[in-house]
Amino acid sequence: MYDAKDVYYDIRIDRTMRNLKDNGFNAAYAHDIREAKDMVLGMIEPGMSVGIGGSVTVRSMGIIEELKSRGNKVFDHWEAGHTPDEVFDIRRAQITSDVFLSSTNAITMSGELINIDGTGNRVASMIFGPKKVIVVAGANKIVETVEDGIKRARNVAAPLNSIRLNKNNSCNHTGICSDCNTRDRICKITTIIERKPDYTDFNIVLVGEDMGY
Repeated sequence: MYDAKDVYYDIRIDRTMRNLKDNGFNAAYAHDIREAKDMVLGMIEPGMSVGIGGSVTVRSMGIIEELKSRGNKVFDHWEAGHTPDEVFDIRRAQITSDVFLSSTNAITMSGELINIDGTGNRVASMIFGPKKVIVVAGANKIVETVEDGIKRARNVAAPLNSIRLNKNNSCNHTGICSDCNTRDRICKITTIIERKPDYTDFNIVLVGEDMGY
């Protein structure tokens, strides 16, 4: 039997999925991370190249290792051992990969995706370039409005990522965005995807549990 949190998440996911579909996205529900992983692998053919966005959610799924083991060419700029020039080239390759796999900072219940980036390769790849985009998001990322999504990106995702990356930003210590102007600032580009971009097979997998930041 579901507990109260499961029911709560299911209600929010159901409404969000209906509005995502109305906005032109392909939206699917996965009960847990394992089901989400199987769903995503089923969307990616073995010969496809796959770009991986900067995403704790995606890496928590263990999907990158499986993609590599079955022969997919994977462009992952978080992979250890690369020089700065190589990381730059990997980021560029993500934009023209067959599939781009990432998460999102927030999804509104009215079906919009909100993201804030420092470099821009993630949001660029979500908007145009790859033939197929797959976004995986835990129910914890669902918010009511665009304004709520921006607040979540700035005051939840950004501080956590700034701490993870050991950046020198005030949000590392306060947990609140101060709209800083530091060299290490990771909030430089904000995007709101209101409808499915033209020419992109855009797929969103909503997961009925907490995932990522």
